[in-house]
Amino acid sequence: MQSLSLRQTSISKGLNYLTVMAPRNLWHMRSNFLFGSRCWMTRFSAEIIFKSVSFRLFGVKCHNADSEPSENEDLLNNLLTMGVDVDMARKRQPGVFHRMITNEQDLKTFLLSKGASKEVIASIISRYPRAITRTPEDLSKRWDLWRNIVTSDLEIVNILERSPESFFRSNNNLNLENNIKFLYSVGLTHKCLCRLLTNAPRTFSNSLELNKHMVDFLQATCLSLGHNDPTDFVRKIILKNPFILIQSTKRVKANIEFLQSTFNLNSEELLVLICGPGAEILDLSNDYARRSYTNIKKKLFSLECTEEEVQKFVLSYPDVIFLAEKKFNDKIDCLLEENVSISQIIENPRVLDSSISTLKSRIRELVNAGYNLSTLNISLLSWSKKRYEAKLKKLSRLA
Repeated sequence: MQSLSLRQTSISKGLNYLTVMAPRNLWHMRSNFLFGSRCWMTRFSAEIIFKSVSFRLFGVKCHNADSEPSENEDLLNNLLTMGVDVDMARKRQPGVFHRMITNEQDLKTFLLSKGASKEVIASIISRYPRAITRTPEDLSKRWDLWRNIVTSDLEIVNILERSPESFFRSNNNLNLENNIKFLYSVGLTHKCLCRLLTNAPRTFSNSLELNKHMVDFLQATCLSLGHNDPTDFVRKIILKNPFILIQSTKRVKANIEFLQSTFNLNSEELLVLICGPGAEILDLSNDYARRSYTNIKKKLFSLECTEEEVQKFVLSYPDVIFLAEKKFNDKIDCLLEENVSISQIIENPRVLDSSISTLKSRIRELVNAGYNLSTLNISLLSWSKKRYEAKLKKLSRLA
């Protein structure tokens, strides 16, 4: 028999399809099944069965009732009764609705016993539907582990309300327990762990190896900079930046190198910066940090600032690097338009904490109260609302 070259097309998922190939005088059929490796092949003479017919490769989907499982109607009704936003839940984790066994009623009973309201429970499930797959035993064990850190059930409920993923994302209670023990072992206090759980709970869902890798990196960095207390160094960085453990060591290392090279810092100066006001910069994309600093320099240079003034400005207020180019430029321009000098801004960089609308309204109120911003302290533009209003009230009485 003449050798034949069969051609076939890769069909999506390779499941439940019938592929037909007819190279001249052969009809070749193969059926792929969901499980196992069963297949069948039949060959006929094309002259007998498909005489004078021109064949092309094509695929026909075999409709199978099991290929697209329907949603669990009982689950759907239960969730609607509980007040869950089903549309939101379906968009976030649609697979949950095809499960035949779920624990939504057990979850509701458990969370109610911990002080959560029905509304909060509905919100938790709406935003993280996989919560209903956790068993009562797993929930109870995980809750007890969290209570080793958090002082009350209500505090945990508040964390879940803000970030349900932090509690339900993983059901690996052994990993959570090991992470807690490890973080205590490297010198983190109960207060520090509580802050991590409140602000960066994903730290505890990390694998133990991942957390160890970051801590080892931070300790090695500490020693390379001449600091002889790596435990204290790690604790200070985590207190200043609770998100550090969920970053990559590559990103943190790149940002440390950026700070040291850009500002010509010696080891001691770098330690002070990254353990203090510059700790949060370690989270940033290194490309973003560099672009942001380039824009700051460009803007301040255009206002006849020196390199020394630019560096002083950024080092005294590292958070400025987080500002997007347009926002930074607009805030500077807003202040300049109100006769605030660039030297005043450099001396009081925290005025850039305030939004443009807040800056404009406060400037207008202060001018109306007879306050001369061009000659007086501008720091009150960034004061807390309560403190600012008390000062404004006093100025208005004197005017």
